[in-house]
Amino acid sequence: MFEIALAATGIAAAVTAGYQSMAPTGQWYGRTFTGLARGTKQLALTYDDGPNDPHTLRLLEVLAKHDVRATFFLIGRYARQRPDIVRELITAGHRVGNHTFTHPLLTFKSAAETRKELSDCRSALQEAIGEHSHLFRPPFGGRRPGTLRVARQLGFEPVMWNVAGYDWNAPPAAVIENKLTSQIRGGDVILLHDGGPRHMGADRSQTVLATDHLIPRYQSEGYEFALVEAMILRTQAA
Repeated sequence: MFEIALAATGIAAAVTAGYQSMAPTGQWYGRTFTGLARGTKQLALTYDDGPNDPHTLRLLEVLAKHDVRATFFLIGRYARQRPDIVRELITAGHRVGNHTFTHPLLTFKSAAETRKELSDCRSALQEAIGEHSHLFRPPFGGRRPGTLRVARQLGFEPVMWNVAGYDWNAPPAAVIENKLTSQIRGGDVILLHDGGPRHMGADRSQTVLATDHLIPRYQSEGYEFALVEAMILRTQAA
């Protein structure tokens, strides 16, 4: 009986550890930024997996219309393909962060492999725009202590999220909006996607539409859309 209980405990611990390696707000494996105190009247829009032609460019038009700045976590190999889009992001006042060079699940990568992914992405971004933010988001949210250790050794600040639009399968804009509004409470870092890890040209038209609807809704309720960097500075100053 004791052996069964011990085995069950071990299985539960393994399941919990696996969950924590992917859970966006989990802190077991090291500190990551996931937003401000709930109820704060700030929201941060973040977009993963770009740059992506044409939807990153269409998203830029929507953000400019509403005078909102966002943070884009870019895949290095796409940045190398389309440095012009990366430059347009910066020109428009947005921030770019590191989302690795090839978008692997870092949970299963060695320290050397993780270092190469982050370093190669940083090089691609530097080739396009020079110095940029030191923000890093692991693909799929996957990380373990060694992942975050390497990131910090390279000078990166790991950023996760606490609200997700679940838009990677390109559901209708209304579905994305409903997912978001059911979670937003203020102080949130919102995860959306302007690209996809498999290929350039992933359809993110519904995310663009959802963004266009979401911003005025929350602006009318007195929310401010902030850059992740500004949120981090706010927590450091507190």
